Amino acid sequence: MEQKLPFSPGRGWAKINRGLINIGLSLYAIVTLYPLFWLFTSAFKTNEEFDSRPFYLPEVWHWDNLSRAWKVSAMGTSLINSTIVTIASLVLTLLLGALAAYVLARFQFRLKAFLMGLFLLGMLIPIHSTLVPLFIMLKKVSLLDTYWALILPYTAFELPLAIFVTAAFLTVIPKEIEEAALIDGTGYWGIFFRMMLPLSLPALSTVAILGFLRFWNDFAFALIFISKPALKTVPLSLSVFATGYSTDYKLTMAAMTIAVIPTIVAFLMFQEQIMKGMTAGAVKG
Repeated sequence: MEQKLPFSPGRGWAKINRGLINIGLSLYAIVTLYPLFWLFTSAFKTNEEFDSRPFYLPEVWHWDNLSRAWKVSAMGTSLINSTIVTIASLVLTLLLGALAAYVLARFQFRLKAFLMGLFLLGMLIPIHSTLVPLFIMLKKVSLLDTYWALILPYTAFELPLAIFVTAAFLTVIPKEIEEAALIDGTGYWGIFFRMMLPLSLPALSTVAILGFLRFWNDFAFALIFISKPALKTVPLSLSVFATGYSTDYKLTMAAMTIAVIPTIVAFLMFQEQIMKGMTAGAVKG
């Protein structure tokens, strides 16, 4: 006959705890995803439905809201501009940040502590307090209404975080790796590009995540430094539906739905690297 195992109180409490954790995580997921669901459903409503039935599904799905929002806001042009600015800013931030972090983390020299403190001081400067000086500076060098008017400030303000996170990560890598490479005849540039840069990918992923969100969603710099319609980024395109007297909510929601799609696609494509980068950044930073 089959013998039944005796009931274990510890095993029973473990199942209960696991069930409570699953319920809590499910509720958290619903609360987190509901605003996105609300945004998508609101994009297909009329303004009257948005005011009277904000939390209900639309009675009639107005798919033409997406096409009208795309046309009115020139979303195609703004998506291209945001992509160019974001990618260029990320490349400069990651390259310059990794180079500076490599020097600060792996070499001993005078003023090293001063330079590290100077870079970290950049994290304490309120970004928006520099709008007026930056506007005057960019105007004098004739960079207003160009991509560089956004790329250079974005890179400058993201560099302190990139250096701090990457340097903390590179510090724990054994120096014997570099010594062995130097004995084999590899120069410092070879060590950086062939060894340190690949090893620091988790930290750079963390920087890339934070930088992408900041660059893609920035409104203040784009509003001040860009006035040409052909160079407007996505946040500026979303503002055309609001005036001082009224807001076209249906087209605003439709345009926002289009604007968040690239972020969602990027997350789905690189979710493994994103999670590894966030974990590594939390541990090393």
